[in-house]
Amino acid sequence: MEKWSSKFGFILAAIGSAVGIGNIWRFSSVVGQNGGGAYLIPYLIAVFLFALPLMILELVVGRHLQGNVVSSFGKIKTQFRIFGWAICAIVFVVLSYYLVITGWTLGYLVSSLSNSGTTFSDFTSSYQPLVYFVIGTLLTGFIISFGVKKGIQRISTILMPFSFLLLIILAIFCMTLSGFGEGIDFLFTPDFSVLSNPMIWSAAFGQAFFSLSVGFGVLLTYGGYLEKNTNIVHSSLIITVADISVAFLAGLIIFPIVFTFNLAPGMGAELAFSTLPLAFSLLAYGQVLAVAFFLLLFFAALTSSIGMLEVSVAAVMEKTSFSRRKTSFLLTLLLLLVGLPAALSYTSMNLSFFGVRILDLLDETLGTIGLPITALLTTLVFTWFLQKKVFTEELLDSKWWTKLVLYMTKYVIPIVLLITTVSQLVLNIDFAGWSLVRNVQLLRGAVSGMLGLVLLGGALGILLFIERNLHRYK
Repeated sequence: MEKWSSKFGFILAAIGSAVGIGNIWRFSSVVGQNGGGAYLIPYLIAVFLFALPLMILELVVGRHLQGNVVSSFGKIKTQFRIFGWAICAIVFVVLSYYLVITGWTLGYLVSSLSNSGTTFSDFTSSYQPLVYFVIGTLLTGFIISFGVKKGIQRISTILMPFSFLLLIILAIFCMTLSGFGEGIDFLFTPDFSVLSNPMIWSAAFGQAFFSLSVGFGVLLTYGGYLEKNTNIVHSSLIITVADISVAFLAGLIIFPIVFTFNLAPGMGAELAFSTLPLAFSLLAYGQVLAVAFFLLLFFAALTSSIGMLEVSVAAVMEKTSFSRRKTSFLLTLLLLLVGLPAALSYTSMNLSFFGVRILDLLDETLGTIGLPITALLTTLVFTWFLQKKVFTEELLDSKWWTKLVLYMTKYVIPIVLLITTVSQLVLNIDFAGWSLVRNVQLLRGAVSGMLGLVLLGGALGILLFIERNLHRYK
């Protein structure tokens, strides 16, 4: 099995996986919808007491079992391999429409370079989203085909420092805008009265789990490539702080622009692809700012896509004994096929299901219901069936951290995940932190939940067949 060549390379790759487009436009959107600075209190609590322990759990499991998501579940119990395949399937489908959005960022980057002033309606009324989806998918598969060191680690060590540089430059420029003071007040001045609202806390938990990519199987897979001398707790803290820093820097960029032009602070994808491009066109050096912003979005989306694809590539390689390049090629073709309906739903074809665009349908089902399920499976299986001494051996530097991680991931986090998922299904409560896009909210509650369960059931049936027949190709 390949290994990271250095701790620094692993940390940058993990940060790249965690820092996605959600850290940039989505964090600001959720902050805007949930009281500004007041939201940061439950968000930071959710990050450090819930998402961070789950991150440590995944890295511990990955390094100890030295495997991918499927083999790690299988080493606990052979029957549990299906849970690993289920996680692969859910993350793969989520990746298929995430790459559609990745294509949007690439399309807007090209538009910014040419200064064509393309609007979102113009963009989606053509077949450009399909073209850029194909380019983004092929690029992701191409990078993965080079492996852990020459592919994932190399691209992360190039893109992540450059992304932080872009963030800092954009934030410094936004300090000169007239709305900077108001934006800072909105982002960092808390209104403690709203903390009694459970929706604030639900949004914070959703964003925290989603933002750090916990429960996706990415960190578990990356943990399998870790050397024994890597300090998991310290590395996890660095990744977490970096992830939060990106979100805060994005807020320092977006909110000054929002208040300079009297925009609504709670917009999501509409803010990134409709409103901000218009705002950039009205600013001095607007084209340069637009290029920097969409380059940043594209880098963030690409590094996250790489992490999600590696989950399936590692599992299929282990099951079939195919080479990495062959596996990457086949899964990239499958991604193009699976993601095609979502890509076409935001083109002139406007592909939909009962009036709901396919991308939004997938986002409201697997994106909203599926991802909490993957996190729940991870916590329940590995904390209840893996011996405690594994954690004490892997986290030798801190007995306190061992106790915290075990207590939170074994008891508290599963309860929180169950409550959020059941509330989403039964009580029609919107935990917006999980979903990627949510620019068109047409399905809610039990309807989206039932569709999600149907899709998940079908995927599990297919996976059972694959699990029983892939050995023929070894």
